[in-house]
Amino acid sequence: MLNGFKDFIMRGNVLDLAIGIIIGGAFTAIVTALTGSILMPLVAWIFGAPNVESFAVDLPSLRNGEPTEFPIGLLLQSVLDFLFIAVALYFFVVLPITKMMAMRKTPEEEIEETLEKDVELLTEIRDLLRAQVTTR
Repeated sequence: MLNGFKDFIMRGNVLDLAIGIIIGGAFTAIVTALTGSILMPLVAWIFGAPNVESFAVDLPSLRNGEPTEFPIGLLLQSVLDFLFIAVALYFFVVLPITKMMAMRKTPEEEIEETLEKDVELLTEIRDLLRAQVTTR
């Protein structure tokens, strides 16, 4: 019974998941610091306020004519937070890692990709030739 549990815990995907969760938690601090120390001050500089949560629209009520406040700033702030995090992740993580992985590509991998393209092209040529023979 303990051996089965040990085998379960030692599976690669369980360990990868655990490592991913731990690194994700640590990475959250980096992204939060980036958005809080660089991107949000940029918003404060552009809008003249540290955030846009205080923006609201007052519309008159249909029943008694008193204005009703719609705090659209809360939605805007959530959208901006999401966009800033997405921009930070893409430009500071995804893009550099993609470039690094492209630089690390071995000549063997490039040869395999070229061979795959050649095989695909040859298969298309074969299919076209077969189609010409059957139409005659």
